[in-house]
Amino acid sequence: ILPLATLVGIAVLVSACVGPDSVAASEGVAVDRVESEQATFRVVQVASGLERPWGMAFLPDGRLLVTERVGGLLIVEGDGTTREVSGLPRIAVAGQGGLLDVILDPEYETSRFIYLSYVYRDDGSMGTVVARATLSGTRLANVETIFEMTPGGSTTRHFGSRFAFLPDGTLLFTIGDRGERARAQDLDDHAGKTLRINTDGSVPSDNPFVDDPDAADARAEVYTYGNRNAQGMTVHPQTGTVWQHEHGPRGGDEINIVEAGANYGWPLVSYGDEYSGGSIGGTTREGVEDPLIHWTPSIAPSGMDFYEGSSFPEWQGDLFVGALAGTHLRRVEVSGERVVGQERLLDGVLGRIRDVETGPDGFLYLITDANNGGLFRLEPVE
Repeated sequence: ILPLATLVGIAVLVSACVGPDSVAASEGVAVDRVESEQATFRVVQVASGLERPWGMAFLPDGRLLVTERVGGLLIVEGDGTTREVSGLPRIAVAGQGGLLDVILDPEYETSRFIYLSYVYRDDGSMGTVVARATLSGTRLANVETIFEMTPGGSTTRHFGSRFAFLPDGTLLFTIGDRGERARAQDLDDHAGKTLRINTDGSVPSDNPFVDDPDAADARAEVYTYGNRNAQGMTVHPQTGTVWQHEHGPRGGDEINIVEAGANYGWPLVSYGDEYSGGSIGGTTREGVEDPLIHWTPSIAPSGMDFYEGSSFPEWQGDLFVGALAGTHLRRVEVSGERVVGQERLLDGVLGRIRDVETGPDGFLYLITDANNGGLFRLEPVE
């Protein structure tokens, strides 16, 4: 791991440096100057008062959709103010569950569809739902469930729930093992998997276990398995490969490249230990994909994005990962399908970073997981 970035100063000035597609800064500069290994930047607070924000997606006009785990969907306007979206389905909020990720349809400007993942409750059983809806002003319309996990469960943890669209227009999303680890290896169970569906909820005919005589009991939506709790997923902008990270137990957080039909090992192998001590079945096994990198102690990764903006040319192609337990932003330098360097940014400065996105203005946006969470933007400093 490379050296920490140096915090040079903290200020409470008002930022006037915003591009035409920016969400403006209503709160001001949170950190005046950070000198990292490859770029110098400041941190501008765009909005505050977000209640446990979880996911975000930019609208074509530069405004931002932000989900709150407690069940709210917000639009962050151009001046940094927030407006609540109505018309959401009933959402079960418990433990790590609630309203989770949001993503826009690749053809949003014509379809107007957005996709939400959230937790439902039915007679004590909780599970993950994917819904599709259209956004009309500040109201959701035409809300329809296009996926519901089977079976549910009674636990309130490890819901996973990150979205990514493949280049072919199909939708990937993750569901954690729900804290019941054996479920991740059971192909007749949606838990502990990466799943793939069409945008109407139907199953792509080329999913890896469709019509597989050796996996006759497999759920047709299953794309990968052996995933403990993946809360970050993004598509490489040049190669189209899908990169995913997931939480380990006591250590052993991983980054993997997602391949159809692959087994990522949980709970057969792990670089982490049992919470009570002791190893979990070793670190490698035939038929199981090894991670590109792993982190021990855990940083509790959440959200990630390849930077592809113009504001930080030094960061082009770098992978940025939010850290919850590690309370920092992790810059991961990649070459092809190899990790060649890492850097900790904003260590302990903003708190638990839940999601990371490149904005249409070329700046890097972060949300923090707190009862009074914030939306922040990284801007270059000459």
